[in-house]
Amino acid sequence: MDQSAAIGVVGAGTMGQGIAQIASTYGHQVYLYDAYADQLGNAKHALRKILQRQVEKERMTQQEVDGIMERIHFEDDLVKFDECELVIEAVVEDLEIKQDVFQRLEGIVPRDAILATNTSSLSIASISSALKKPKRFLGIHFFNPAPIMPLVEIVPGITTTDQTTKTARQLIDDWGKTTVLAKDTPGFIVNRVARPFYSEAIRQLEEGVADVATIDWAMKEIGGFRMGPFELMDFIGHDVNYKVTQTVFEEFFYDPRFKPSFTQKRMVEAGYLGKKSGKGFYEYGDGANNPEPTKDEELGQDIVDRIVAMLINEAADAVFMNVATVEDVDLAMTKGVNYPKGLLKWADDIGPEQVLEQMTALQMEYGEDRYRPNPLLKRKVRNNETFY
Repeated sequence: MDQSAAIGVVGAGTMGQGIAQIASTYGHQVYLYDAYADQLGNAKHALRKILQRQVEKERMTQQEVDGIMERIHFEDDLVKFDECELVIEAVVEDLEIKQDVFQRLEGIVPRDAILATNTSSLSIASISSALKKPKRFLGIHFFNPAPIMPLVEIVPGITTTDQTTKTARQLIDDWGKTTVLAKDTPGFIVNRVARPFYSEAIRQLEEGVADVATIDWAMKEIGGFRMGPFELMDFIGHDVNYKVTQTVFEEFFYDPRFKPSFTQKRMVEAGYLGKKSGKGFYEYGDGANNPEPTKDEELGQDIVDRIVAMLINEAADAVFMNVATVEDVDLAMTKGVNYPKGLLKWADDIGPEQVLEQMTALQMEYGEDRYRPNPLLKRKVRNNETFY
């Protein structure tokens, strides 16, 4: 698929706008559809504003911006999608709505067009079940903001042909993105492996190990993460973050490794959604009075060790269950959520035996399946092997 291929994007929200911008930047004619005319107007204005900022910062010329905007066609009718060789859906995370979109698209797009969903939490198989030809359907999961974040998860369903996967991945690679291949399992790679970053931080807060500010300080200053878990949850929005945790938990048949917390549930119920509501774990706005961290190096190291061990254990499980390769898991976590290093490379640096010792100690102390060491981690230690 080359630059002459027309690209369709369904949904003119933030994600849809970002995908349309990328495709147009790489020379494609792009048809950006939304059922609401007001949203199309908002999208056009927002895209122009974002691109003009690039001109002001001298990252783009006015001619380049004008070209990008001219190649994006804002449509309130799917009829123009009869020219598209690839259509990416980026509408609300609702199974019935997505299935309805693809049922309509299937009767419009060319017979050999690829259909893709940007879902982050629904299974590819469940969406594709509405199609007559599910073989040309797969997941192409961008991260927000799509033009900036380098990672894209390519997720074939059980009916997707190898050629469909190969063609789609090559195109996204050609758009300058870093692609990783993931099995169609809950959370794919990033949203699955990242759960302990949030949940184990909350668990330590609930136990009184340390307060919010101290845990965030430890993860940034000692762990090397760009944002602390509580800062990041406030930034994402607790309604969104809690929903992802809840969905992964349910989809994994209530595996205790992914159990949501009452702390975050109560915050959502109270409307404390984070930055967008003015209050989450921190307060935002004028006069905000947030606590200072306790900068205890020993305590901080214990906090980091516990969360990182949980993350490594989850990364090992993704490899053990053939969700992705060692290399793709590490790429996903560094490029998708900006972790300071790949988790399995991190395991090798620490020593798999030390990670296993930490997980075994947690399981012994709590007696919970939440802390069960992964068999692959055990195997690496038993055979005196590393992940790389």
